[in-house]
Amino acid sequence: MPGHHSRSIATVCLSGELTDKLEAAANIGFDGVEIFENDLLTFNGSPADVRRMAADLGLAITIFQPFRDFEAMPEPQRRRNLDRAERKFDVMQALGTDLVLVCSNVQEACIGDPARAAADLRDMAERAAQRGLRVGYEALAWGRHTRRWREAWDIVQRADHPALGLIVDSFHTLALKDDPSGLAELPGERIFFVQLADAPLYDMDVLQWSRHYRNFPGQGQLPVTGFLRAVLASGYSGPLSLEIFNDEFRAAPVRQTARDGLRSLILAEAGAAAPSAPGTVPATPLPPVPRLSGIEFLEFAVNEAAGRQLGDFLGGLGFQLAGRHRSKAVELYRQGQVNLVLNSEPDSAAASHFEMHGPSVCAMGLAVDDAAAAARRAEALLCASWNEKRGVSERLLPALRAPNGALVLLVENQPGRPTLWDDDFHLLPAAPPAGPPLLGIDHVTQALAPGQMDGFVLFYRGVFGLEPEPQLDLPDPQGLVHSRAMVNAGGTVRLPLNTSEARETATGRFISAAAGAGVHHIAFLVEDAAASAAALAGSGAPLLPIPGNYYDDLSARFALEDAELEALRRLNLLYDQDAEGGSFRHAYTTSFANRFFFEVVQRRGGYRQFGANNAAVRMAAQARFEAGRRG
Repeated sequence: MPGHHSRSIATVCLSGELTDKLEAAANIGFDGVEIFENDLLTFNGSPADVRRMAADLGLAITIFQPFRDFEAMPEPQRRRNLDRAERKFDVMQALGTDLVLVCSNVQEACIGDPARAAADLRDMAERAAQRGLRVGYEALAWGRHTRRWREAWDIVQRADHPALGLIVDSFHTLALKDDPSGLAELPGERIFFVQLADAPLYDMDVLQWSRHYRNFPGQGQLPVTGFLRAVLASGYSGPLSLEIFNDEFRAAPVRQTARDGLRSLILAEAGAAAPSAPGTVPATPLPPVPRLSGIEFLEFAVNEAAGRQLGDFLGGLGFQLAGRHRSKAVELYRQGQVNLVLNSEPDSAAASHFEMHGPSVCAMGLAVDDAAAAARRAEALLCASWNEKRGVSERLLPALRAPNGALVLLVENQPGRPTLWDDDFHLLPAAPPAGPPLLGIDHVTQALAPGQMDGFVLFYRGVFGLEPEPQLDLPDPQGLVHSRAMVNAGGTVRLPLNTSEARETATGRFISAAAGAGVHHIAFLVEDAAASAAALAGSGAPLLPIPGNYYDDLSARFALEDAELEALRRLNLLYDQDAEGGSFRHAYTTSFANRFFFEVVQRRGGYRQFGANNAAVRMAAQARFEAGRRG
């Protein structure tokens, strides 16, 4: 495939049988696969069968791996290792690959002598060369004597054999905080293979970290792009491959994981500004990350009955029916600068979403500077698109599928031009607002099933340029909720992502009730939280009651005036403050149909967080309220 380095994935990254892994890799668009030895050992067929399957699917077998504990062993193990290598060469030739990965020895008996290691690897490379094969040597981060890429490179140089080269892996380099910049100075043709992996920053044994918590580039916190930039500066023109050991990946749907993997490679290569290989046409660059000015609207999937109930609920929050769609059973509710759409149109994406999930958010409209360019970027990153039927003169909104199947619609507002609402709706005369106007949608929180966090992080980071904030663990009465917010540089779009292994947490209950991931919390920005909460309470809005003990503790933690503390208590407002003195006041509603709930928030003094210090109180209050409602 011209225009980029060939893209490969190790079979260990994917779930299922070897046949499933090969088919998924090919169907998603990988050029090749690393055959992991365990996958071959459990395959009910010969290496030649694997070769034929891969060829039929258009996949190259880029490498066979791993070959462990080879170099610098005492006799007679040294001779047995060379015999073992010959048997692996037989397998390689049957598979149709010319390259084997030899990882640095971890055995206690391994001799700490680089010259001896080089001599052994030279012997292996000479035997490989006689068969037209090659050997790549990689430093394991937990190797007995060879742990860093410079140490492995020193051994390769000492061996000085054309069939022996260096293999580098971003995890093994970056997990040790080793400096990859020197890779740029290596002769690119002596780097035989490049593996990429990211990971969250954990303080733990590096072997356990590697074996269970790796993830795709862009999903973790390691500087993988800088590593790749250094590798490519060397002139390396071979495959870029993913090698991920991750317990959740092994249980996830295989095509979903493969798609995330290829998306991550496209992003990594674009981020490293990878030069094209010699003799290829320059790759088409990714369109730039769109500039996001906010969340234009949220769309709810409802039927006629649920639409009436949700409309009444929104009315209690000060929303008014502001328009009806020109050609569909769709209503617009508006309060201030917030637009909420209720879609009960039969035979639509919303109808399908309602059938599966019940009343729920089925689409989010993001205000972008260039909808067409944003759609091209999404397409290049393997996002599925959606075309909804539309009437004459109605706005065409590019739409793409989020990882949970919900739609993200791209709305481009141009000064002096009619808005989406002017084009597509019969707007009703605006009535005076029932309370202080909402300034916009502050953040939208999504509940995810276990194992979905990494895919959503990659989607929002890659397509829209949102960056993940540090993960927080929030105590729910029934277990922990893991939360990670995705926020764009301007803070105009904030999307916290919550997941929980415990089924009875607020997040777990949502996943069960809604039959999958989705929006379970919508926060509106207001100028004065006290005034907004008072207006909501006056209109009978279902505000979540907060226990008095919370306010007793609040007075001890923050130097609040008695009058403000009493106002917070009276209005069920919560309060938080950051280290710089920024403040956050917020109040919650009870849930609609035990599915999603709303919040009003006031930010002061540059406060950028989400009131996580209050999450335990909120979740306990919600659990208590829901138990009382059921009882």
